[in-house]
Amino acid sequence: MIIAIDGPAASGKGTLARRVADAMGYAYLDTGLLYRATGAKVLALGLDPSNDDAAITAAEKLVSGDLDGEELRSEEVGSAASKVAAIPKVRAVLLDFQRDLARTPPAGKRGAVLDGRDIGTVVCPEAPIKFYLTASVEERANRRFKQLQEKNPAAIYERVLKELEERDARDSARDVAPLKMASDAIHIDTDRLNADAVFNAVMAHIRTHMGEND
Repeated sequence: MIIAIDGPAASGKGTLARRVADAMGYAYLDTGLLYRATGAKVLALGLDPSNDDAAITAAEKLVSGDLDGEELRSEEVGSAASKVAAIPKVRAVLLDFQRDLARTPPAGKRGAVLDGRDIGTVVCPEAPIKFYLTASVEERANRRFKQLQEKNPAAIYERVLKELEERDARDSARDVAPLKMASDAIHIDTDRLNADAVFNAVMAHIRTHMGEND
């Protein structure tokens, strides 16, 4: 069983995917961390994340240990991740990693939950259950701003909003695997829903699907 959860930055897909994986006893992969780790590697070398050679080399040298670290959640790394993700060869290098985990979950798990921007359209188009989360860019910026304020009181909402708008534009306009909803995905607008409400709605869909396929 593969459950795909896609959506733009700060739409709530990561929180949701982790909860669904825990509830189902499935493996979980935040595919965005692969691109964040790649972007972080490029930045650590003082190079431009938009540089094809630097980004491809970083992706090829990625190991599982690179996916840990609080620095991967920074806005700077998030921006770098969006840039390396627009490079076709980087996506090709990381695609096999994602598909292998989805189709052969570790530790004998009987399913996997993956969240990202192209899980339902490119990584696992065969996934029987797909969700696409959205929220207005203003609401998403407000959520991200509150998260950042807990660690950095000097965070500026306008800057967070601008960076999200730029990421949305890059993710949607890239030639390879652009951000878009799969035709068979269930669309959930999280603007006026809290995390519990989204989780309950998603689990209801999953139970209905699995009941129909018992």
